[in-house]
Amino acid sequence: MTRPVTRFSDLRSYINALEALGDLKRINRTVSADLEAAAISRLSYERQSAAPLFENVAGVAPGFRLLGAPAALSAAAGKPLARVALSVGLPADTTAAELVEHLARARHLAPVPPKLIGREDAACKQNVLLGDDATLDRFPVPRVHEFDGGRYPNTWGIIVAKTPDGRWTNWSIARIMLVDGKHMTGLVIPAQHIGMIWQEWVQLGEPMPYALVQGGDPAIPFVGGIPLPKGVDEAGYIGALYGEPIEVVPCETVDLEVPASAEIVIEGHLSVGRDAREGPFGEFAGYASTETSMQPVYTVEAITHRDDPIWPLVAEGRPVDEFHTVTGVGQAAEVLAELRAADLPVTTAWSPLRAASHWMVVTVPEDWRDRLPGVDSAELTHRIGEVLSESHSGRATAATFVLDDDINPADDTDLLWALATRIHPLDRAEAWNGFVHPLLNCYTEEERATQTGPIVFHDGLLPAPGESRLPHSSFAQAYPARIRRQVLDHWDD
Repeated sequence: MTRPVTRFSDLRSYINALEALGDLKRINRTVSADLEAAAISRLSYERQSAAPLFENVAGVAPGFRLLGAPAALSAAAGKPLARVALSVGLPADTTAAELVEHLARARHLAPVPPKLIGREDAACKQNVLLGDDATLDRFPVPRVHEFDGGRYPNTWGIIVAKTPDGRWTNWSIARIMLVDGKHMTGLVIPAQHIGMIWQEWVQLGEPMPYALVQGGDPAIPFVGGIPLPKGVDEAGYIGALYGEPIEVVPCETVDLEVPASAEIVIEGHLSVGRDAREGPFGEFAGYASTETSMQPVYTVEAITHRDDPIWPLVAEGRPVDEFHTVTGVGQAAEVLAELRAADLPVTTAWSPLRAASHWMVVTVPEDWRDRLPGVDSAELTHRIGEVLSESHSGRATAATFVLDDDINPADDTDLLWALATRIHPLDRAEAWNGFVHPLLNCYTEEERATQTGPIVFHDGLLPAPGESRLPHSSFAQAYPARIRRQVLDHWDD
């Protein structure tokens, strides 16, 4: 079923929607951007409470604000995915399967290119800072974890970058650490899209123009966290999601266009060399990192921002936070789209949120044997492995479990029972060696350093109907409909 789409054109209208849902907590006391705001945000994840909006931040001009946990699980009763769904225009009660279906469907729609508007009509141009005025020292840049290497300006903003020939404009999220008011450094991983584009500029011997965008339409960082295929412009994908173009405006100092509704835009160039040490930083696997690496340097040349700007903050760590609700959900949508493109019968795909984006679950319909005559469960699992072992999203998780769709993979109770009772402790699994994500904590230090290792596909499919398949010992399957109705009718007596 296709759900109606309602677009929030900027972060502020999205915040208003959260407040109307009872999923926003305004914090009016003075809060420090040095650990305190992040600590409150982190506790809000762990207690699944309302998103904190920090109205008074110490050490910055009045009106400068921080928003924590912008796309985490929702505190609204019965609507755990409300923030995620609202971010991409869906109703607050959207289910996991509907969310993944919505994102996967947009992959097959024609892109809707962004609409260019004038500077005078763009909210992000209300304040323009150039030269010495363009310094991050005036903003509430948060320190996220005590063990981090510094303050992190980017935990939920998109980096806008374009290939030298202009054929591909990429909007993506990668962590960025403050060096000083005029310089930042952040992860530029060769296998990721920003790394690919940066390398093209390196080959020319020229620094890469960039824009770092905070806030705006909530779909912008959401889609920036989705692993769309190489060469796909996120702006066009967002337009396809909405069925209308997103508005963009030219930057002040570089040849890039940015979302016009952004809260803050930082412009400049990214150095050709790996000139600064970045990290450590608490990552999505949920552990305190001790690793640092040499990374390129972002020079700050201009900053534009709205009046009373809002800087989003993600206190990344143990699930469930935005990496899991956004990157994990995005990976599931890509997996679903890729398997369907291969004509495999798939009901849905889901990255279990509390597995820290290390697992993927693929469910198939009961009639999959009729749709693939002569194919057994081992062969179907193998075909799924063939597709996903060659895809970026497929290789981004360490283990994929193939299950029947009598299980809801987004229901942790359902899923844990199925994994415990249907996954053999040793057999019915196939490993595919190759690239592995270097930040997945389950691999050895050597595998993470070389980015090479196995991903495993587990066959958890039940026997064919009539072949010793047992009903669930559950309310739904262990009692006739007459008894179930009678029990439900008198449940509150």
